[in-house]
Amino acid sequence: MDRDDDIRSAQERALSIFERKPSAALSSAKASGRLDEGLHCTVSSRELDVRMDMPKELGGDGSAPTPGFFVRAGLIGCVAIGIKMTAAREGIPLESVGVDVEMDFDDGAMFGLGDNTAAPLETRLTITLQSPAPWPAVEAMARRALAADPYFLALRDPQRVNFTLVAEQP
Repeated sequence: MDRDDDIRSAQERALSIFERKPSAALSSAKASGRLDEGLHCTVSSRELDVRMDMPKELGGDGSAPTPGFFVRAGLIGCVAIGIKMTAAREGIPLESVGVDVEMDFDDGAMFGLGDNTAAPLETRLTITLQSPAPWPAVEAMARRALAADPYFLALRDPQRVNFTLVAEQP
C-alpha cells in the first residue's frame, strides 16, 4: 500500500464515522499561552510547546519566530496538507504541493495610527502543484480543497471572535 492509499484509507474511516454519527465531526481545539518576561510568549497545546518573540525593533529579543510567522506557517501547512488529502481521497496523483504566502500590513495600525486595521490588508497565496494528471482535474480538486480548508477560510471569511478578560490577583 502506498502513502496516498494510507491517506485515503484514513480519511475514508473518518468520513464513515462522521456519516454515521455527525456529532463525532464536531470538535474544539485549545491552546494556552503565557507571557511573563519581555515579549517571550510560550504557547502549549496538548503535549507541544512553541516559543514566540518579537524582533528587537519592536522591543523583543528576536530569539524566536513571531506570532505572525506561526499564522503564515499554519496557513501554508493547512492549505498544502488539505490539497494533498483531497487529491489522495479523489485518486489524483500529486508529486508536490508548494504554497507561498504574502501578507500586507499597515504596521502603524498596531499603534493606533491611521485609518487602517491592524489585520492584514491583503493576503496572497501562490499554490504550485505538480501532477501528471490533466490540469483541469487538478485545478478543480484544489478549488474543492480550498473550499473546505479551515485556516484558508478563517482568513477569508468573517467569523465571530469572542473574548473574556479575567483579572488575576498576584
